Amino acid sequence: MSDIPSTAPQRNIWLRALLMLLMGIGFQLAATLLGVLAVVQFVLALVSTPNARLSQFGRSLGQYLRQIAEFVGFATEDVPFPFSDWP
Repeated sequence: MSDIPSTAPQRNIWLRALLMLLMGIGFQLAATLLGVLAVVQFVLALVSTPNARLSQFGRSLGQYLRQIAEFVGFATEDVPFPFSDWP
């Protein structure tokens, strides 16, 4: 039997499962918030012009969703916000 050494630091799989569950809940909340933001921006576009700050927040929220998807999909070991900086 040969043991293949791991190049990545080994994290407790149960801790990762808990973090993945929390990040999945966070993903759902952030996606809902992004949907609300899209509706607000659409209404603002009908009335006047879209809000620049909301546009920037929407962009960073999209990056956050990407980070969660990468973590949950095992593409990275970096745990997203609130365990690291906001994108």
